[in-house]
Amino acid sequence: MKKVIATSNAPSAIGPYSQAVAAGDFLYVSGQIPINPATGNIVEGGIQEQSRQSLTNVKAIVEAAGKSMDDVVKTTVLLKNISDFVPMNEVYAEFFTKDCPARAAFAVADLPKGALVEIEAVVYTGK
Repeated sequence: MKKVIATSNAPSAIGPYSQAVAAGDFLYVSGQIPINPATGNIVEGGIQEQSRQSLTNVKAIVEAAGKSMDDVVKTTVLLKNISDFVPMNEVYAEFFTKDCPARAAFAVADLPKGALVEIEAVVYTGK
């Protein structure tokens, strides 16, 4: 059985998908681009500001499911430019400080709304 997770503390889905879906012992958080949920706009600034907003959105969804960033077991980071990896990683380290999740990072041709980064997560929700 699956359960859809939604919160107003993260941007609403901009297509036919959910912010997150819980299934079994896992929560699957859809890719989050750096939209400020209060304004509906991409945050101003460069890769660090955008990475921080994307991860803040992930965190809001994870917390809406009653979990924390410590429960994240896997992330995928999509970057418009792979040369942004180091500055993105500096911000990423602010959100994951111990027992970091597994991660993949890719450069992609383009991201929705012209974003520089998109981050998705898998969270362990079991005991």
